[in-house]
Amino acid sequence: MPAPVDIVPARGKLGVLLVGLGAVSTTTIAGVLAVRKGFAKPIGSLTQMGTVRLGKRTEGRSPRISEIVPLSSLDDLVFGGWDIFEDDCYAAARTAGVIEPALLEKVRPEMETIRPWPAVFDQRYVKRLDGPNVKKGANKRVLADAVVDDIRRLKAEHVLDRLVMVWCGSTEVFMTESPAHQTLEAFERALEQNEPEIPSSMVYAYAAIREGIPYANAAPNLTADIPALVELAARTKTPLAGKDLKTGQTLIKTIIAPGLKARLLGVDGWYSTNILGNRDGEVLDDPESFKTKEESKKSVLDYILQPQLYPDLYENLCHVVRINYYPPRGDNKEGWDNIDLVGWLGYPMQLKINFLCRDSILAAPIVLDVALFLDLAKRANMHGIQEWLSFYFKSPVHAPGLYPEHDLFIQLMKLKNTLRFLKGEELITHLGREYYD
Repeated sequence: MPAPVDIVPARGKLGVLLVGLGAVSTTTIAGVLAVRKGFAKPIGSLTQMGTVRLGKRTEGRSPRISEIVPLSSLDDLVFGGWDIFEDDCYAAARTAGVIEPALLEKVRPEMETIRPWPAVFDQRYVKRLDGPNVKKGANKRVLADAVVDDIRRLKAEHVLDRLVMVWCGSTEVFMTESPAHQTLEAFERALEQNEPEIPSSMVYAYAAIREGIPYANAAPNLTADIPALVELAARTKTPLAGKDLKTGQTLIKTIIAPGLKARLLGVDGWYSTNILGNRDGEVLDDPESFKTKEESKKSVLDYILQPQLYPDLYENLCHVVRINYYPPRGDNKEGWDNIDLVGWLGYPMQLKINFLCRDSILAAPIVLDVALFLDLAKRANMHGIQEWLSFYFKSPVHAPGLYPEHDLFIQLMKLKNTLRFLKGEELITHLGREYYD
C-alpha cells in the first residue's frame, strides 16, 4: 500500500474570492448558505455528495470524498468578490432570477452583507457590458495592487486562514499568446505600461498567484494559461485550474461522444445551437467574445473522437456551434443538438437532443467543488496546473506538449485516482483479473 500524502489539515476559515458577482456567483453563494442552514441539498457537488471506491469491489468500501480527504467545511467558507455593479449579493441574485424568491429570502440577511468591491474592468475586453463600480489606477500594476489590498483586507477582517479565487466574470474577447505573456518579467513590464495584451482577467490572476492564492478560470478567456503566470505559480507554489466550466451543451457532448466512439459509430455532423438570455448571453452576442467561447466548445469533439486515429469515422466531421442571445429566457438555457451518425455498412442514423437547463444551477456546484479541491491541492503542496480537475472544464489546462483529456469518464477516473493517491490507497485500473485468477 503506498504511503498517504501529508496534507495540512483544513483548520480555520477559507475565503472564496469570486470575480463577478452575477448569476453564477450569487447562485453559488446562496446555495452554500441554504445548504448549511438545512434548506436544500448540495445536488451536483462531488465534494458534498460524491463517493470513492477504495480497494477491491469485494471490500465494500465506498466512503464519501469528504471522509477520505480533509476538505473545508461549508460552515467555514467566507465569500467576497468584485463586480462592476454596486448591488449586494441579495439584490444581484434577485436581478439574476435564478434562485426561487422564497428560498432566497431565507438567506437574505447573509447575502445582503456581501457587497462587491470595485472591479478591474475595461470595456475593450467585454464590449456588451459597462458599469459604475470600477477601480481607477495609473496602470494595470497599480490595479493589481488594489486587488491585493482588497484580498488582504478581507483576510484580516474575517481572520481567514486560507483563500482561493475563481474568475466567474464574463467571457472576454478572443486573444492569443503574445511576447508579453512569455515571461514574468515581460508580463510585469506590460502591466506597468498598460499594454492591451493584458486583459482584466489576467490582472486578477496575477494578483492571486502573486499572493500564493489558488486560482481557477471558469470562463474560456486566455488568463492564467500563459507561460508568465505558470512561471509565477511555480515560484509561489500556487495551484491553477481551468478553463470554462463544463455545464450545459458541452457537458452533454462529453457524455455522448465517448459512448459513440466506444461503439465505433461514425459521426458525419454535429450541429449545436443554444438560446440564452442572461448576462452571459448578452456578452456572447458580441462576435469577439463568442469567438473565445466557440474555440472552447468546438475543440471538445476533436480530442474525444480523435479523427487522426479513426479517419473512416470522424475525419470529415462537420461541427457547427451557435449561441443566440434571447432575453426572454433569462438564465434558462436551451440547447439543441443534431447528430448525424453512421452505422454498420454506412447506414445513416440521427440522434436529437434538447437540453433545457439552468446555466447557473449547473455551474454553482462546480464553483464550490473547484474552490474546495484547489484549497486541498494547496494544503497537499500540489502546485501549478491541476490536470486532475479537468472533469469540471470545457478547455482543460494542460502541460505543454500534451493534448487535453475531454472524455468525462476518463476525467472522473483521473480525479478519483488522485484522491486515492492522496489517501495512500491503490489506484483503480478496472483490469479485474484479481477476481478470477
